[in-house]
Amino acid sequence: MLRDPVSRYLSEWKHVQRGATWKTALHMCDGRSPTQDELPTCYSGDDWSGVTLTEFMNCPSNLANNRQVRMLADLSLVGCYNLSSMNESQRNHILLSSAMSNLKNMAFYGLTEFQRKTQYLFERTFSLRFISAFMQINSTRAANVDLSEPVRRRIEELNYLDVQLYEYAKDLFLQRFQFTRQREHQEVRLKRREERRWLREQKEQGRPWPAKHRGGGNGGGRREGGLEKGTDGDFPTTTEDYTSQVARW
Repeated sequence: MLRDPVSRYLSEWKHVQRGATWKTALHMCDGRSPTQDELPTCYSGDDWSGVTLTEFMNCPSNLANNRQVRMLADLSLVGCYNLSSMNESQRNHILLSSAMSNLKNMAFYGLTEFQRKTQYLFERTFSLRFISAFMQINSTRAANVDLSEPVRRRIEELNYLDVQLYEYAKDLFLQRFQFTRQREHQEVRLKRREERRWLREQKEQGRPWPAKHRGGGNGGGRREGGLEKGTDGDFPTTTEDYTSQVARW
């Protein structure tokens, strides 16, 4: 699951502000953890409770920055956490390309801002059905943060790799969704065509129709039409309210 980078960053800040830490994370890469020089901590003491957003943004080694790209990319391509292995521009290009490639090769991924479409794609990809519909919850801690325009731009600058990844991910996600819907509709049309052909053959051969087909070809067509509407009804077109909130920032 990917998320709008600004929302995700604010959510992590709020999480850390309440006392969350990743002390037990080993950050293993190429068989070892990073040294203290490679990955210095942003705070002293047991945790970073009460950290302000400004303090959170000002730590250069904060792993919240571009977290989605880093977690999707192959870090061994850039020397793991050793920033001296290559220049920053080259490192960032390799990380973003790796993250995009790995994401594209995944059979499925979802977006927090598109819950219903995420459910639809998951169910069609893996031929599984959830017992209840996904809900688009808009009232999150991140959504309730009052951001000024300069602060929002600063967060985007700190996460500019994540911003590019998310735009790529959203475009690919919507392409997959549209392709899956078109394929599903095509399968429904083919099924209706096959049933009409079967009914014509039965009529031409003078065979009695099974009970479910009595009432003529139009009845069968109506039933298939109902099936198609029913399929759409399970996944109605929804207004992605969360996306509009993100845009408002």
